[in-house]
Amino acid sequence: MTKARASLVNLSATPYYHCVSRCVRRSFLCGYDAQSQKSYEHRRAWIETRLLTLAKAFCIDICAYAIMSNHYHVVLHINAKAAQSLTNTDVIDRWLAFHQAPVLIQRFRQGESLSKSEYKACCRIIENWRERLMSVSWFMKLLNQYISTQANREDQCSGHFWEGRFKSQALLDDKALAAAMAYVDLNPVRAGIAKQPKHSNYTSIKKRLESLEQNKATPAGLFAFAGNPRKSMPDGIPFRLMDYLALVEWTCHKRQDAGSNQRPPLLTQLNMSSETWLATCARLECGNVVGSLSSIQAVLPTLGLKRMTGVMIPNR
Repeated sequence: MTKARASLVNLSATPYYHCVSRCVRRSFLCGYDAQSQKSYEHRRAWIETRLLTLAKAFCIDICAYAIMSNHYHVVLHINAKAAQSLTNTDVIDRWLAFHQAPVLIQRFRQGESLSKSEYKACCRIIENWRERLMSVSWFMKLLNQYISTQANREDQCSGHFWEGRFKSQALLDDKALAAAMAYVDLNPVRAGIAKQPKHSNYTSIKKRLESLEQNKATPAGLFAFAGNPRKSMPDGIPFRLMDYLALVEWTCHKRQDAGSNQRPPLLTQLNMSSETWLATCARLECGNVVGSLSSIQAVLPTLGLKRMTGVMIPNR
């Protein structure tokens, strides 16, 4: 049975989500269609550009992404702290980057005199927009609508381009977050499109590696790595970048039955065995939640559910 989106994406449960959107009607998101002998590779840039543009406006950070031939993956972080810190003007400017302004908001922006009731109405609209700026559903809607419109125009057709809804998985702890990110970053390798993460075009890991090679900061639009958990932890992914990259590289070699048997440091930090890690990455897309048994049990009351399907990660 289809679950309400509110039961799948709930900030009280976790700020991290793995989302997937797939095409219908044998549509090509990207790649090469041998039947029509037509390349759709240019659409990868559409998605990447739109994805990073939305990240600048929304209070949603991109941890990882991979754009495939008929679907894409993205790991998102809802940044409620950033949303609450926005001024009313910030909220208006960000929302109107993608929408037309109601007359009342136009008057508000122009500094016109408003009645008390009109001012309250403006505040209600702005607070509604603030909520939407940290909504995964609105983020995915604005991404998918834009791409489907572009693709249908190019294909000279109409109708659904995407499946009815995007799939989302709640990532309940650090183990789940690391596994989902690695799963996404290694998607092209798993599909046989690339042999190494550094050769995976239109992925977050390639963008991070290119930035690292150029001694640059975190690529624009991507969530930064904050390092190992500690007091006064800044916003960011709770791992060291180099530890995460080493783990992804090790996982890639393990899939290919090659490389070093040396245990990556991040697995020790996550308290996961090599076998548990590889098994989790192999079946990550199963169900609606990913996390340890204790993490899953803890969120069920929050979500108003007695049970959920998902990937339960053993303690070791």
